[in-house]
Amino acid sequence: MARLHSYTTRVTWTGNLGTGTSHYRAYSRAHEVVAAELPAILGSADPTFRGDASRWNPEQLLLAALSQCHMLSYLHFCTINGVVVTSYVDEATGTMATAGDSGQFTEAVVHPRITVGDESMVAAAISLHEEAHRACFIANSVNFPVRHEPTVTVG
Repeated sequence: MARLHSYTTRVTWTGNLGTGTSHYRAYSRAHEVVAAELPAILGSADPTFRGDASRWNPEQLLLAALSQCHMLSYLHFCTINGVVVTSYVDEATGTMATAGDSGQFTEAVVHPRITVGDESMVAAAISLHEEAHRACFIANSVNFPVRHEPTVTVG
């Protein structure tokens, strides 16, 4: 039987510039995202949609969640398979298509650059991305392809 895990966040709009949503240009898209006792994430819309480029937008947060989930799953599988990872950096990319007032992601790609402890670990380090992808909770929850293009070096 599946175990259920519950999560709670609070999003508070902070962008009322005095007249609320009286007009499309009359309000800021600024908001705060909090969970439990964690520091607030300052959010906005993408600048294309009148957002503040100095704040996180939902599209970036989705991409970050995919990247984090893949990394955490990957590190788990490396640990249980004897692959010693000494460095992991991912510069994930995502593509979103819009039409009218709506849009959706069409693809996300994680590009992890991994350093492992020994040449004998490289093949396993590459192949374990398949296991990580299969296990990633976030990738399993989206309706668009999530690909991985890893680079593994020895250091």
